[in-house]
Amino acid sequence: MLLIRSLELKNKYFLAPMAEINDIAFRELCKKTGASLCYTGMINPLTQQKLQLEDKPAIQLFCTSESGIAEFMKKYDKTARLWDFNLGCPAKNARKLGFGSFMCHNLQEIDKILKVIRESTDKPVTVKLRKSRNINKIIKIAEKYCDAICIHPRTQEQGYSGKADVEYALKLKKRTKLPVIYSGDVDENNFKKLEKKFDFLMIGRAAVGNPGIFSRLSINKQSERISFKDYLELAIKHKLYFSQIKLQAMNFTKGLKTGKEMRRKLILAKTTREIREIYSI
Repeated sequence: MLLIRSLELKNKYFLAPMAEINDIAFRELCKKTGASLCYTGMINPLTQQKLQLEDKPAIQLFCTSESGIAEFMKKYDKTARLWDFNLGCPAKNARKLGFGSFMCHNLQEIDKILKVIRESTDKPVTVKLRKSRNINKIIKIAEKYCDAICIHPRTQEQGYSGKADVEYALKLKKRTKLPVIYSGDVDENNFKKLEKKFDFLMIGRAAVGNPGIFSRLSINKQSERISFKDYLELAIKHKLYFSQIKLQAMNFTKGLKTGKEMRRKLILAKTTREIREIYSI
């Protein structure tokens, strides 16, 4: 049995937190096909938006101070399977607001935030990190409050380009007593090699438009055929916005022979009916 704190996990494979991608319908598909843990996208605890968390995901917090965290967690703690603090995001909006990897220099505030998160739940707490100058100091802070760390071994400047530095992640794993979740270009070609080196694996971009990947990673599970139709049924059930459905419709064309032509038509689509016609469903 795999565990993070008291959380029982059926395998080593997690759906990585991805902004815009990880809506409730997509998370449910990944969970159905074998992901043992599905993270939300980045959520600011001061948000006023309606959150769809009925699937009990791992909730990732995206913030620069402890303001509002305790209140937010009190509201959603029964829903969460795990709480994560994002210190890895290199996106432009993170730079503008000082979130994610852009607050890694502020060790005092990181300590305060993780302390509040730990004091606000009995659920597992993790932190997502990126290759940085202060990573060893941050890990020492994390060891006081967290049950695992996730490392994406690219620098802030790299973003998601270039090669993920697996050796760097392995060196960090030797320096900490905490379980290490590895994130960075995990796919069907390298997961067997990586799962021998790390405690858990996050699958991100390889799962976009391809939630069936989790059934192909699970040793005792046959591959499940997941189509955009499966996503659309759940999206309609959860009353997702058309813009979100259209985004995922574009993603699901990945790997299709007619994908390029479908994307050209999808750009012009203005209704769910038009998307159905493009997918012939």
